[in-house]
Amino acid sequence: METIHHINIAIHVSAGILAMLCGLAAAILNKRVKTHRILGRYFMWMMIFVIITGLAGVFVFKRNTFLLVITLLSGYNCFSGIRTMRLAGEKPVFIDYLAPVMVMAAAAYYLYYVYAMGLYWAPVVIYSTIGSLFLVTIYDLCRVIMPANARKKAMLYEHVYKMLSALSALASAFTGTVLPQFKPYSQFLPSMAGLTCIIVIFIRLGNRSLFFKSTKVLQAD
Repeated sequence: METIHHINIAIHVSAGILAMLCGLAAAILNKRVKTHRILGRYFMWMMIFVIITGLAGVFVFKRNTFLLVITLLSGYNCFSGIRTMRLAGEKPVFIDYLAPVMVMAAAAYYLYYVYAMGLYWAPVVIYSTIGSLFLVTIYDLCRVIMPANARKKAMLYEHVYKMLSALSALASAFTGTVLPQFKPYSQFLPSMAGLTCIIVIFIRLGNRSLFFKSTKVLQAD
């Protein structure tokens, strides 16, 4: 059993490193649409391996329960970020309701488990992780009441936020594991860096939209 556990760790770490490299490359090469999509697919497949091995580490080998919540956050953001582009502003379907409900239930169970077992946890890490997870899942559940035009306008912003959140959550798990002596900073600083990148990109997207609107007005005149 211990050998299988070590194999699981090796796959988890390898897939995580490859996912971070693919995700970072996809973010940098966002203007090269074809390359961006190919790297995005590689990122998605590596994330699937990360999620499966991460859940196995928690439930089968009973190791590091924090892996559960960080796996939920990175995995769900990746799933939802891809679904956002595939829906392209259309109304969510059954899977888009089932996934967030299941993730929220798992996160709630994690909180209960931590309190019930009296495990050590850093509030700044747990609250921020669970909070961001619930923020995304509740938003996704509310998308059905949004006008179609609003969903289309939000599509690119959603994709950027969710995919970069998945990447930064993955980086947080990596640095938190590799640099345990610097916890909780090694766990939440990558997320802060990711949030900063998201804000910068949002500002750039907003300025670009404003530029195109101004151009259309000038052309109309």
